[in-house]
Order: sequence, then structure tokens, then C-alpha cells
Amino acid sequence: MERVTKSGPRLITTPARRRRSQVRFIKRPHDFDAAQCPAQLRSSVQPSFGNTGAVPRTRLQRSLRATFLGMIANTLLATAKLAAGLLGHSNALVADAVESLADLFSSVIVWRGLVVASAPADADHPYGHGKAEPIAAAVVSTMLLLAAASITVQAAHEILQPQHQVPSAFTLYVLIVVVAIKESLFRFVMREGISVESSVVRTDAWHHRTDAITSLAAGLGIGISLIGGERFAAADDAAAVVAAVIIAWNGWRLLRPAMNELMDASPDPTVADRVSRIAAATPGVARVEKCLVRKMGWLFYVDMHVEVDPQMTVQRAHEIAHNVKDEVRRELPAVHDVLVHIEPAGQRTNQ
Repeated sequence: MERVTKSGPRLITTPARRRRSQVRFIKRPHDFDAAQCPAQLRSSVQPSFGNTGAVPRTRLQRSLRATFLGMIANTLLATAKLAAGLLGHSNALVADAVESLADLFSSVIVWRGLVVASAPADADHPYGHGKAEPIAAAVVSTMLLLAAASITVQAAHEILQPQHQVPSAFTLYVLIVVVAIKESLFRFVMREGISVESSVVRTDAWHHRTDAITSLAAGLGIGISLIGGERFAAADDAAAVVAAVIIAWNGWRLLRPAMNELMDASPDPTVADRVSRIAAATPGVARVEKCLVRKMGWLFYVDMHVEVDPQMTVQRAHEIAHNVKDEVRRELPAVHDVLVHIEPAGQRTNQ
């Protein structure tokens, strides 16, 4: 079978003795639409490692929409919380406003990470720029840890002060509105992050959730202060410490997967198993000796060794290797590239 690859769809033609009507087109992975991906593939693969079917063409637009919405919300909420905290004498609310400003800065990092990651491969980056996403996720996670440390230091300083001022009641109503908005943002951004398979968007979503948690903790502290009076005025600051601990835990939890992706840790084993089964079912393949998978952004890169008949010609082995690559990319559009190494069947190597 002769293959002619163009810049658009890959054109696969049959030998000349067959009719021209048998010429068919196969789309490249980035041309696939989620609606066209086989239903049985999505149902068998997605529960194990997320959306590994066709990624929508509007992936970047959807990611940026979620990010820009978060930036606008963080700007408005941070301004409102800072003003309410200063006017209402609530240290927890001021700390919460500072955390929202950190959210705004992190959203800018997420935005730039998404734009860089979407850039096509070039001479300096032949594998693309997908690593920009986990880099941005790692930076945002680190900012969560720093924000937690800053809130803890500030709250501890206020707790040690001999005099504590009871915050105003209106600050509690401000926080109720903030929690509702932030939780809604978390759910929307997380849904988008899961849909487009973006670790940095999911990390940004958790940033909204941690902001909602800090606001909830601040509201609890303010409520205790209002009910208990001056004797419990320090509850406002104690609530800020509790919120900081939760923020730090989330920051660490989000930092680990980002670092794993940067270090090319293997994704879910289901990915390699699925790729191996597809390769093993390809005509001419005797056995799949090795299958290694790594993730870059939302794409997967595969390196594999397959065994074929040792008496086979180089040309035929070369065709089988291309068939394996084509089948894997057709069945799993999120696999961007497959490097196939041919081994003689029945011989074991130490590679």
C-alpha cells in the first residue's frame, strides 16, 4: 500500500489495479472532532484516564475563556474584599483579599502558559511547547504555598496582639456573596479543565476553590467574633490560620502532578495497555516487547518495540511499523506521535 503524506489530511491510496473510488482520507489527530470519535473508544478509555478522545478544536479558546472569566472575577472580588476588610476592621477579610490578588496573578500565569503551550513545534522545540502547561501549573501551585505562608504569618502576628477589634457585621454578608461566586467559578473552570484535559486549568480551578475556603473560614471567624464579642475577637485571625493550612495542602496536592509531568512520569497505565493492544492486533506484529508513554500538555508520545518475523524484508517491516503508528493514532487521537522500533521475533534483547 502506497502512502502519500501532504500538509493536510493523509492520503492513502491502494495499488493501481484497484479503482480510484477506493481512495480514502484519514484525518490527522488534531482534525478529529469529539462527536466523530467512536463511542466505544470513549466509553472504554475515558473512565480510566480522562478525556483521551478527540480534543475539541476550540481547546485554547475554551481554556482562555475560563481563565479570563476568573481574572475578571478575581479583580472585582479582591477589590470588594479589601475595601470591606479595611472598613470593617477584619484581618481575615484583608488576608482573603490578598489571596484573591494572588489568584489574579496566577491567572495571568495560566493565560500565558496556555498561549505558549498552544504554539506549534519549531526548530528549537521539535516536540512542541506542551510542557508550558505543567510549568504554569507548578508556578501557580507554588504561589498557593507562598500565599498560605503569608496568611499564617500575618494571622499569627495579629493573634499575639493584646487588643483585638471585633469586625463589623456587614463583612459577613460580603463573604457569603464571595463564597457563592467563587464556588460557582470553581465548578465552571474545573469542568472546562477536565473537558480540555489541561492540568493548568484544573489547577486554576482549585485556586478558586481555595479562595472560597479561605472566605468561608474568614466568615466563620467573623461570625464567632460577632457572637462572642471582644473575648472571641481573635477568632477572626484563628480562622485565617485554618484557611492557610487548607490552602497549603491544596498547593502541595496540585504541585506533585505538575512536577511528575515535567519529569515525564508515566501516565495512567491504561494508556500504555490500550496502545499495546492496538499494536498487537496489527497484522504482521508477533509481539509488543516494550511500550513507553509520556504526556506533554494534553498529548501523548509513545515509544515502542514490536517483534516481527525475522525473515521479513526491511520494506515489509517498515510498512508494519507505519501501520502500527497509523492504527494507534487513529484509535487514540490524543496520541500525537508513535516511534516504532522493529525487533526480530524469538530473540530477546537487553535494550
